[in-house]
Amino acid sequence: MAGCGGGTATGGTSNGNGAGNGTFVIAPGSATIDTNCAGCNSKTSSGAAVEQFSATLNSGGAAAVTWSTSNGGDANSGRGTIDATTGQYTPPSYLTANSVQVTVTATLTANPSISASTVVSITPGFLQPLTPENAALGANGTLTVTGYIAEAGGTTGIIWNLSDTATGTSGGQGSLGTSTCVRTGSAFTHCSVTYTAPASVTSTGTTHIVATIGTSSSKSASTILLNTAGVASNPATHELQQKSAPVVLGSSGGNNNDYDQTNGQITNCCGGTLGSLIKNSSGTQYILSNNHVLARSDQAAVGDKIVQPGLIDDNCDPFGSTGAPISFVGTLTNFLSLKSASTNADAAIAAVNSGAVDTSGAILEFGALQGGTLAAAPPGVSSSGGKGENAVLNMTVAKSGRTTGLTCATVAAISLDVSVDYYTDCAETKHYLSKLYTNQIAVSGNQFSDAGDSGSLVVDTSNAEPVGLFFAGGVDSTGVSIGVANPAQDVLSELGASGNTSYTFVGAADHPVSCLNYGNSSAVAAQTAILTSAQTTRAELAMAQARMLVSPSAGILGVATGKSSDQPGEAAVVLYVDQYMNVSAPATVNGVRTQVIPTTQSAVALGVAPQTPQDAAVPAMLAAPVLNRSVIAKNQIAANLMQQNAAFFAVGVGQSLDDPRQAALVIYVDRKNIPAQLPATINGMRTRYVIMDRLHVTRSYASPLQSQSRCMPHTAPQPAQFDMFGKLRDRSLGLNF
Repeated sequence: MAGCGGGTATGGTSNGNGAGNGTFVIAPGSATIDTNCAGCNSKTSSGAAVEQFSATLNSGGAAAVTWSTSNGGDANSGRGTIDATTGQYTPPSYLTANSVQVTVTATLTANPSISASTVVSITPGFLQPLTPENAALGANGTLTVTGYIAEAGGTTGIIWNLSDTATGTSGGQGSLGTSTCVRTGSAFTHCSVTYTAPASVTSTGTTHIVATIGTSSSKSASTILLNTAGVASNPATHELQQKSAPVVLGSSGGNNNDYDQTNGQITNCCGGTLGSLIKNSSGTQYILSNNHVLARSDQAAVGDKIVQPGLIDDNCDPFGSTGAPISFVGTLTNFLSLKSASTNADAAIAAVNSGAVDTSGAILEFGALQGGTLAAAPPGVSSSGGKGENAVLNMTVAKSGRTTGLTCATVAAISLDVSVDYYTDCAETKHYLSKLYTNQIAVSGNQFSDAGDSGSLVVDTSNAEPVGLFFAGGVDSTGVSIGVANPAQDVLSELGASGNTSYTFVGAADHPVSCLNYGNSSAVAAQTAILTSAQTTRAELAMAQARMLVSPSAGILGVATGKSSDQPGEAAVVLYVDQYMNVSAPATVNGVRTQVIPTTQSAVALGVAPQTPQDAAVPAMLAAPVLNRSVIAKNQIAANLMQQNAAFFAVGVGQSLDDPRQAALVIYVDRKNIPAQLPATINGMRTRYVIMDRLHVTRSYASPLQSQSRCMPHTAPQPAQFDMFGKLRDRSLGLNF
């Protein structure tokens, strides 16, 4: 493994008896790493940046050594740590200088007099994603974007650029003002810039504000949805304390005891989203969110206070602490035990504190456009009687959450079996359990969700009817957000059974929800992926057999080599089929996936056929018989697939991107444990692979930037007398996903 910017050369210095006289060498010979590594391939299971060192005997084979650090480091935060046995180095969480160096030493176990050393250069990274991480603006709209650096004091600042992509340095629309930075020795450096949208927005699309730090390899971006509707939406409003009661939902909240303690000191805290209101058969109203948001993953007690905003947005100061800007909005009443094998939803409810919550069930930004912003409004309940409706494949859905605000995306998989990890602490050092859920809903779309959105109500954008309760998510290898939701009807049913009552959503007449949709780059990213020479060769070898399939009378008009969108990075044989015929196209040719593109014979002859199935006129919905058969087939094999291959942590049914007329097994694969073989078909069904980190409910560790804890230890429940992190009240404090 190589750390951020880490070198690959071997070598080092010695005490005269080490590398200098040929005993062993250290790799890498030098390394550079960020305090919070952005885009780094080497991370711990919890997403922290690491650098892996190794020692190799000159005669061959691994050297048995003991690792240690000495010399250098930061005056305040130290030298970081290294595992004495494995050589895995973790840098300090922040710096008080622009860069520091640390000496890493390997000592031969059999002869401690022989050692070799190398130097690690450490630069500050970002503490968290930019704030806001996403936003929507109309023409001439303005937005202030802020970034925090893992440096207290020093002279480093943030360099801002507009770009067409989240990793570029040029392009984009609009303009940026002058960057301003605040640097003190008692708070983290933070820099802000004001963005102004162009005077005219002719079509809805995204632009990116990209931030870098001096010579550091860290990079972070805020995505701006420039829209012709003129909607201005800033997720930061979902994180604030709502000072004038009653509270509107879709906002930050959580359990008042949701923090980690060490020797009476608060060291970290969590929070999520207060999703919606439900009521029982007697009319009593309850706040609905996740178990892991309101009930601390089974660790809470009935009667616990539920607060707004969550502690992550209150500097980890619980309600009752002197001066804590936080409101008591409900009392934990019931939660579905995660530990129980009979539960199939991550849900909890809190009885509303009288007068504290809007009794209409209003949710932030679910309402009509008013003067450029979206009003709050309840979900729709008129067509379902408050029970919610079933999600269907490719349904456009919306959620209003604490971190990313109002966003829209599409249902990418149904009948999803998924394993999700839970922890008992905000720092995720104490694993609680891995729970298998069945018949869940997967949602896919750029910027749809992020850490802190847990508990959000997912609704059908056409009528605002509830379809799910968002509880877990992440980012796949193409940068697309993947969210998982419990079906809304199942949530109400299970809560009702556990409480010996019945529940319905509190809402109003059905109404549309404005759709802030940042798009879905899954297919585009797959088509821009660079194929290896081995993949290119596979496709070329398959062309001889593919050409034999060409038969205009059978509807196959031509063939070519291409790239698969169901498995990014894999080659495909393109089959051009007659768009007016129901053509039966094979899923593979000579073991190579096929990509099926409906078109006309003249378009093929002239070389103007669509480039991908997404460019062609393919129906968005699968035929019901095709989908039903696929769900039955998936139910027969999903459990075995997940048991036989630990890398598969979720299996559902979706639409193939290579042949959208066909269903596909959507298989979610642990990116740290990708099998050597990923079959193109299983039991005759196409497969679509989503490569990402395993799902757990607090953070998304596949994202380029990993948030670190920003809670300076302070006495519970009193606020800290000195808190260098006091100004950083953000999603990085231990978010519930």
